[in-house]
Amino acid sequence: MAGAALESFSPATRSWFTGAFRTPTSAQEGAWRAIGEGSDVLVVAPTGSGKTLAAFLAALDRLASQPPPAEARKRCRVLYVSPLKALAVDVERNLRSPLTGIRQESARLGLPEPDIRVGIRSGDTPAAERRALATRPPDILITTPESLFLMLTSAARDALSGVETVILDEVHAVAGTKRGAHLALSLERLDELLPRPARRIGLSATVRPVEEVARFLAPRGRVEIVQPPSAKEFDLSVVVPVEDMGELGGSPATEGREGGDKPSIWPHVEERIADLVQAHRSTIVFANSRRLAERLCNRLNEIAHERATGEPLVEGAPPPAEIMAQSGAALGAAPLLARAHHGSVSKEQRALVEEDLKAGRLPAVVATSSLELGIDMGAVDLVVQVESPPSVASGLQRVGRAGHQVGAVSTGVVFPKYRGDLVQAAVVTERMRTGAIESLRIPSNPLDVLAQQLVAMTAMDTWQLDELLALVRRAAPFAALPESAFTSVLDMLAGRYPSDAFAELRPRVVWDRVAGTITGRPGAQRLAVTSGGTIPDRGLFGVFLAGADPKKGGGRVGELDEEMVYESRVGDVFTLGTTSWRIEDITRDRVLVTPAPGVPGRLPFWKGDQLGRPLELGRAVGAFLRELGALSDEDARLRLLAAGLDGWAADNVLAYLAEQREACGHVPDDRTILVERFRDELGDWRVVVHSPFGAQVHAPWALALSARLAEKYGMDAQVMHADDGIVLRLPDADLLSMDLLDHDPARPAPFEFDDEQAPLGAADVAFDQGEVSGIVTDQVGGSALFASRFRECAARALLLPRRSPGKRTPLWQQRQRASQLLQVASEFGSFPIVLEAVRECLQDVFDVPGLTELMGDIEARRVRLVEVTTPEPSPFARSLLFGYVAQFLYEGDSPLAERRAAALSLDSRMLAELLGQAELRELLDAEVLEELERELQWLTEDRRAKDAESVADLLRLLGPLTDAELAARGAEPAWARGLEAARRAIRVRIGGADHWAAIEDAGRLRDALGTALPVGVPEAFTEPVKDPLGDLLSPTRAPTGRSPRGGPTRLVWARR
Repeated sequence: MAGAALESFSPATRSWFTGAFRTPTSAQEGAWRAIGEGSDVLVVAPTGSGKTLAAFLAALDRLASQPPPAEARKRCRVLYVSPLKALAVDVERNLRSPLTGIRQESARLGLPEPDIRVGIRSGDTPAAERRALATRPPDILITTPESLFLMLTSAARDALSGVETVILDEVHAVAGTKRGAHLALSLERLDELLPRPARRIGLSATVRPVEEVARFLAPRGRVEIVQPPSAKEFDLSVVVPVEDMGELGGSPATEGREGGDKPSIWPHVEERIADLVQAHRSTIVFANSRRLAERLCNRLNEIAHERATGEPLVEGAPPPAEIMAQSGAALGAAPLLARAHHGSVSKEQRALVEEDLKAGRLPAVVATSSLELGIDMGAVDLVVQVESPPSVASGLQRVGRAGHQVGAVSTGVVFPKYRGDLVQAAVVTERMRTGAIESLRIPSNPLDVLAQQLVAMTAMDTWQLDELLALVRRAAPFAALPESAFTSVLDMLAGRYPSDAFAELRPRVVWDRVAGTITGRPGAQRLAVTSGGTIPDRGLFGVFLAGADPKKGGGRVGELDEEMVYESRVGDVFTLGTTSWRIEDITRDRVLVTPAPGVPGRLPFWKGDQLGRPLELGRAVGAFLRELGALSDEDARLRLLAAGLDGWAADNVLAYLAEQREACGHVPDDRTILVERFRDELGDWRVVVHSPFGAQVHAPWALALSARLAEKYGMDAQVMHADDGIVLRLPDADLLSMDLLDHDPARPAPFEFDDEQAPLGAADVAFDQGEVSGIVTDQVGGSALFASRFRECAARALLLPRRSPGKRTPLWQQRQRASQLLQVASEFGSFPIVLEAVRECLQDVFDVPGLTELMGDIEARRVRLVEVTTPEPSPFARSLLFGYVAQFLYEGDSPLAERRAAALSLDSRMLAELLGQAELRELLDAEVLEELERELQWLTEDRRAKDAESVADLLRLLGPLTDAELAARGAEPAWARGLEAARRAIRVRIGGADHWAAIEDAGRLRDALGTALPVGVPEAFTEPVKDPLGDLLSPTRAPTGRSPRGGPTRLVWARR
């Protein structure tokens, strides 16, 4: 079989492969057979199965066997797209071996030596190299989804006109995200450039369902799926380094060392990890956050120093969690044992860390998901995971970093953080062994991504409406895009917003509705390339070496969270990437530092968000708990040991479940939801809904519960959701019952109170299956989650463009601008980005179908609700309450623009009298006012019209203008006539005079003033609006009091 798989290759390629490898893997054999048949191919195999070489060797052999095209611009025939820049660099390095080998074998066999060039185009590529790639493209171009988008939206797209094969690596990492939807449209744009669509080869780790990823890869053509049976072996264990975690308290310990009188699991975990690192040659330690990665890394180095010298680094150092609040502190240990690797460490620092680990100079790296995807980290022989992996798929990717070579065993050790984390760790590791990963779902019709790509496409070419829609629907995420949604996005981009309150946002495209053509406006191309992409801008500060010139590509150390920087001062020392840095200066968009080796410093923190446990994993956790509950203690212990837990871990799980059963009489599982009630320290009721179904179900459930409590008791209850349930805090029933004093005794009370009974029971947490989705949809618009998602969606849709490309936009400023946009947009349910933000919350963040299904199970008694009142919180409740306290401890820090606020209206005249203020007009200079009016009327020299686009903006912003008024603003007569010919302006008579008006105002002029419209105005512009006269006189379009929406004669006709 191996011989047959290699038979299709040229002699030189075959000779190199047989000399370098014993035999092809089953994934390679299947891939080469499918590639030989000419169809699109999806190769699904675990890490370390030779997928990348399988795709590249077939492409290299074809390139080596054929002469390059005569036209230099068509030389690039293979395009490789990687989701990670580091993976792109890694692949380029790994290609050198087969390229050199095939060249040498060709010379040895007396064959012509192939000249195959490889190039990389990513965000890190210098400008000179990017220009060279555009004029002299390589045979193989390695790039990222974002760089592909930039190339397609510039003259560099000509360099892609010869592409025959597209290789998509780690396709599972993008297919279920908006980044994948963006890439899918970019690939369709690429195919549009080519004489025939490029063949697509997708490489994916184990994924489910495979058919969904195949549909993403090639939605039109037939896809050959190559998925050989997995022979990958895993050696997984869950380790608890203490005999009884209960003695350390029922809640997760803080991320750092604690004083001796405060028991914590962290010292034990840190010491055990240090033991494991020193017992192995090369180790990767994965953490679920950048903050924990930095803390753990520094602590490992402190332990290494203590072991090497026999004395602690700083005698009697105060506990860092106490002295540094959110940050914590590092004692300045040298990176003897480990270094940190995460997205906020600069690419140069990450590259050094990767090289040191591969070369064996560094025993360990503490990383986040930045090392999760298929980067070849060399001979890593152990992976340690601190906390349960966020998902089974993520756990497989991470542990797969160990034993990355073909046939090697991947060894992984999981350290749970607290007892509540133990059960999920056991379930995840067991499902990792069987490959039972979570199912992936392609986002459906993300309108913000669509808006961005439409601007980019129309900036490069003029499109027919039906052709544009057909191209968009060819991409899998948009296959079912309704035409109404497509036209509403185009309406938004063409400047026809639902209200004139959006008038300050420039239209990005010109849509001729009669001819059916769409063209980008001037500046659209620059907007797309400077504000494009799908990764949200978090407003992070770049950290640079003082004195280095960032423009020359040097000096970048990493990046820090905005809040961390606001808490810092010049002279402070902090740790980043396991190195101490002293702050020399803080500018508006960067932090300038100098090295401070060995100096103790603050540990950084970053604000991030995780989606939480998916429903599928939640059901598995519940089923595991139910299975353990049905077994005897001995059988349950054997079951846990079989799942990979060590002895102490198994004993801790059993003790945890026994204590919970003793406290409540029940343990929640996939068929039992436990509603526990108790009073807190203040005497207020706490209600805890114990459910294993995960945060993606609990988040919308908590939203619906908040709405029910507000409706029933008229209070804004404090509700917090987590993976293992929901916590509610209710004011004491005595306080609630005071409302009865205002109640008419002749009428029945709306609800009864009992001092000893919590005002919320099991029946109150269940919802009607048919109603819960509607309740969540109604409530989501008022949530902080919606506000933050709306900001990100609006930025993706290019509605909040970066003011200064290349410079940092502060997060508070982004929030402020988004809040202003949301205030107006929220009035219109049809505004596409409002719809998209709601869709993202309901489909991508929440699992509303899962919640609906759960409510149906409760109605049908397949899941029972059990109610219990306890004198104190149960062990399960104590774990949940830790998260509740943490959430409300920093509630005051949450940004104002992303919290609901009550509107405050004041009588300004009464306030002025109270404060003894003079009338405003008495304080203003008449000349200044006159100059301001001229500026707002676009009559100043710097605002004069320069072309037809300027005239279009004048009519849109100021309203109808006469020829004389246009001339006063610098417009030539031909410009307005040109807009009329392009069906973007109309000529109308108002007050006996001819005026030019924006075509978008046609309906308003007709309905407000009875203006006769010219023949042929498209129906879209003549639809009735709610307040046509109010729109025409709107202050957003008439900034001066004297002339609403335009020239000095406007009040005359408006009053008529």
